[in-house]
Amino acid sequence: MKILSQLLAVAALALPLPLLAFPIASPGNEGNPVVVSGNSAIIATYQGNSASYSNDLYLVTPDGIDNNDIFLFNNHGSAVGATYNLGTFALGTELVFRLHVNNTGFDYFTGLASRNPDGQFHARVQANWDTNTTLVSFEDLHGGPFDFNDLSFSFTNTNSGNPANDVPEPGSMLLLGLGLSGLALARKRNK
Repeated sequence: MKILSQLLAVAALALPLPLLAFPIASPGNEGNPVVVSGNSAIIATYQGNSASYSNDLYLVTPDGIDNNDIFLFNNHGSAVGATYNLGTFALGTELVFRLHVNNTGFDYFTGLASRNPDGQFHARVQANWDTNTTLVSFEDLHGGPFDFNDLSFSFTNTNSGNPANDVPEPGSMLLLGLGLSGLALARKRNK
């Protein structure tokens, strides 16, 4: 019996580690803004977290009044899949989201690193994560480790506002490849 339990323990170590049960925006999307790209209502959906700290997510209101932001989700109190209808906004409007870390009192924002107390990006914004949907993932620790697994949520009718970090269409990749091939041939001829 002892040998069997030891074999099972070794076999368990050989198995791959389980993946996180919620999505995290892809690396390379740090600091992208969330930009309105549709005329329909923007629906926020809570996707999950693996944070120890309790975090509240807010939509920052443009009125400039402190503590007037709109509460959306708490990473420990909201059910995965919970939704919030943000309403409609003008096309091209940047929506700024604030993560308030209840344990430390720090606030972190989507977009520019200069908005954050440590001058670092604390949100990844991945456009086209799903059809017409942007995925946002936050980091809640001052100074990192920047694994962005502390609160993830998605939005309809938005994009990252940064086409360089959006997923390219296959046709665009083909054109890029042809252009690079042409440059290589032109260089070869000049030698």
